[in-house]
Amino acid sequence: MARTGQQMRQRTARAMAQPKGAAGPSNVRTVAEPRSSLGDRLRYRFDNSMSRGTPALIAWLSVVTLLLIMLFTVIVQVFNLRDDSEDVGFFREIFQNLFHALDPGTVAGDGFTSWQFLITMLVLTIAGLFIVSALIGVIAAGIDTKLADLRRGRSIVLEQDHTVILGWSDSIFTIVRELTIANESRRKPVIVILADRDKVDMEDELRAKVDDFRGTRVICRNGSPMDIDDLRLSSHTTARSVILLAPQESEDPDSEVIKTLLALTHAGPDGPRIVAEIRNPTNLEAARLVGANRTVLLDIRETVAKLVVQTSRQSGAAAVYTELFDYGGDEIYFLEEHHLDGKTYGEVQLGFEQATVIGVIADGVPKLNPTTDTVIAGHTLIVVAEDDSVLKGDPDATVAPDLSQLGTGLGQDDQATQALLIGWNERAPIVLREMDKYATPGSTLTVLTSFDVRDVPQLSTLQVTVAPGPTTDRRTLEEHVRPDLDQVLVLCYSDDLEPQAADARTLVTLLHVRDILSRFDATTPVVSEMLDDRNRVLAQVAHVDDVVVSGEIVSLLVTQLSEDHRLEAVFDQLLGDEGSEIYLRPAEWYVEPGAEVSYATIIAGASRRNETALGYKSAALAEGEASFGVRVNPPKSETFQVLPGDRVVVLADD
Repeated sequence: MARTGQQMRQRTARAMAQPKGAAGPSNVRTVAEPRSSLGDRLRYRFDNSMSRGTPALIAWLSVVTLLLIMLFTVIVQVFNLRDDSEDVGFFREIFQNLFHALDPGTVAGDGFTSWQFLITMLVLTIAGLFIVSALIGVIAAGIDTKLADLRRGRSIVLEQDHTVILGWSDSIFTIVRELTIANESRRKPVIVILADRDKVDMEDELRAKVDDFRGTRVICRNGSPMDIDDLRLSSHTTARSVILLAPQESEDPDSEVIKTLLALTHAGPDGPRIVAEIRNPTNLEAARLVGANRTVLLDIRETVAKLVVQTSRQSGAAAVYTELFDYGGDEIYFLEEHHLDGKTYGEVQLGFEQATVIGVIADGVPKLNPTTDTVIAGHTLIVVAEDDSVLKGDPDATVAPDLSQLGTGLGQDDQATQALLIGWNERAPIVLREMDKYATPGSTLTVLTSFDVRDVPQLSTLQVTVAPGPTTDRRTLEEHVRPDLDQVLVLCYSDDLEPQAADARTLVTLLHVRDILSRFDATTPVVSEMLDDRNRVLAQVAHVDDVVVSGEIVSLLVTQLSEDHRLEAVFDQLLGDEGSEIYLRPAEWYVEPGAEVSYATIIAGASRRNETALGYKSAALAEGEASFGVRVNPPKSETFQVLPGDRVVVLADD
């Protein structure tokens, strides 16, 4: 026995000493090979078919139902469970059994034939109840799944010539509202919104904040604009234009915008034009490299800052810019086909009754307010009109200017100014730089702010003094709001406070400022910046001359640029310091004071000064529908009584 144990230990030691992979005896299996039975293979195929979803489940239930009916048909036929007088044939028996399986009430209509037949049909009906119940459950689950997919907005949009909006911010409501106005002349217009938000929530917010869609169909889809697969849901390749919004809640919105531009241009440089918002000017170059030639980039900070400066220089300017930028009144169009070749620019300005010519496009470059003697020779005309449908190729104005009523004054606006800037945000340094471009020697600016002043730029002409202090404190404001001020600007604390809190503090400051100025009987224009358009109405209580709503102005520009990319160069001239800008100048510079003149005469007076008249501002107009008493693009035949304080809205080089 001991010897036998010793032999077994020796054999075990030799087996352990054998290297791995060495061939052992042919009758020894070192690794157990898995074997699959027929049942395992059938079960695997069944699982694969079931994973295909609702259609596969319905197909399997149909197969089970067919097999069940065939089985009971064979049983009835083989055992002759029906009476001889009720022989209905094999195929008719199949249909009868189908009715028994689908409708439990069929059993009651069988009458009394035989107990064997009734019991057989009862069993078939009970089995059919399970199958029908399962079928109803499968169909209901499939419908619920489909409805859930539809609510999630994950189906592709099959549209063409539509407008795509990528991303979500508060400005989307203004953009959609403006697009619905612009689309009124289009057939079955569509706006597609793709954002990483719930589809139903987006639709509910749009219905709550956009009063009338004016026949435009708005389709919302859930997905990330930065994802190429999600981007396909919007069918952006067949769109007319794409609007790319800077995410409002993102810590680095420009990075997301640039990544989305990469996704949009992934298929190549060809495609619809793109309008993208950029919040930080340092990211413009990187965005231009990605966007190529079909992308228009809108610098939000610089645009708002330039508009604040332009409107602060003269009362009523904000109403003019808003009128030109939105689709609610008169806006800028391009008239390519006309019969005015050979006429001068001065003659063309008087040609149209319902449209105002403000410039020309020569060799693809727009020029606002060209010289009066510029000869029109194949130029595209830049015009202001209520709608492009009123544009005509032939002149239709019938009123000639009364040259005897032209003014004789040659006033100038160049003089040193004293300004007060209340508040501070990321746009303030740009505001100071823009003001410095228009400043004359001796001009001063005082900055009064409750928070720390950052990044004060070095200026060449404007002398800046920073005075820290609470901007809602009456005593502090009385120290700085003086009757000799030429302009007062109130910026919101958007960097330090929430939008509503920032606007609330701005409104309190405006109330104090206007009350202090009223005691001096001063006519100093007060311009304020707001974040929420709903607070504009509240600002009117403080008798503010102009209110610039940051988000709204940007939204208006984005919408206009998405409709016509040629407007980019026009807007650059209107908001820039080079070329012609908008001015509101005394009416007596152009026509005789106290006279009643036609608007055609006012245009002729502006043309005599190498300026282009855009409209008229009068206290008498303020009682009507005109905003702040400003009328843009009045008919040439309309007459105005020139009163003290009236101003003409013009495009001028300085």
